Amino acid sequence: MREVKWKGVYPAVTTKFKQNGDLDIVAFVKNIEFQVQAGVEGIVIGGSLGESSTISNAERIDLVKVALQSIGDKADVIMNIAEGSTRVACDLAEQAEAAGAHGLMLLPPMMYKPTDQEVADFFREVASHTKLPIMLYNNPVDYKIEVTLDILDQLQDVSNIQAIKESTRDISNVTRMVSRFKDRYRILCGVDTIAMEELVMGADGWVAGLVDAFPAETVAIYRLTKAGRIDEALKIYRWFLPILELDINPQLVQNIKLAEVMTGIGTEHVRAPRHILVGEERQRVIGILESGLASRPTLPDYLSIDTSTFA
Repeated sequence: MREVKWKGVYPAVTTKFKQNGDLDIVAFVKNIEFQVQAGVEGIVIGGSLGESSTISNAERIDLVKVALQSIGDKADVIMNIAEGSTRVACDLAEQAEAAGAHGLMLLPPMMYKPTDQEVADFFREVASHTKLPIMLYNNPVDYKIEVTLDILDQLQDVSNIQAIKESTRDISNVTRMVSRFKDRYRILCGVDTIAMEELVMGADGWVAGLVDAFPAETVAIYRLTKAGRIDEALKIYRWFLPILELDINPQLVQNIKLAEVMTGIGTEHVRAPRHILVGEERQRVIGILESGLASRPTLPDYLSIDTSTFA
């Protein structure tokens, strides 16, 4: 079984659709191959940006298989599980392992406000049904369920729960986790607009959104920051921030798919109930992207940075 290091940039990839709503496998493969060429460590399939709520679990597994065929020897292929039923989540974890996925991202049980103990038990039970390494997703802002430090404390003995996607939007939570758990869990920032800050504070990686349209810039910020080349990273990050803010928006999927179109590595089709952006909001997003593209920075040779030295 492939070792997942949970370090580096992991795009939360969008799911590509044709105009009729079917999966667009050609466009999906084109984008993830661009991600790998830019230096990402892996991809996360079927997350919020992947329109998780509108794709079937069969489609999720199909995308995993396609990704493994395309990039599976070059990057980690991680599948997201966001289920309300423990039984269904366990079954999906087993399917992902059978399909060859390298790891899982796992949300707390959805559609119900569980107690902390129920969350801990859910994670433990799903983990017991697979040998795959797991990254828990902590996003109380959007999903109203917090994976607290006390919950993580209960799970320290579950060896395949290895990482946390940290999306509380509280930068100091990185320090709290490092102080309490040392290197027991890898920490990956899940919010584009505070990613560099969390990397400086000790996060190991970045589950990114706008990377789907700007993979090179995203990986450059990560590698330069972890290499201590802060001034160079900051120059790119400051240029990037107005675009990164498109990630913290209810229409983040539509925003990022439009960005993918404008950078030539995606399509804009979404599944209902989503609509593509229209009217004034569309023009606002296009304006942000056009401004960024007009001043796109020249990147240093970030791919030559030795990532094996990163803590």
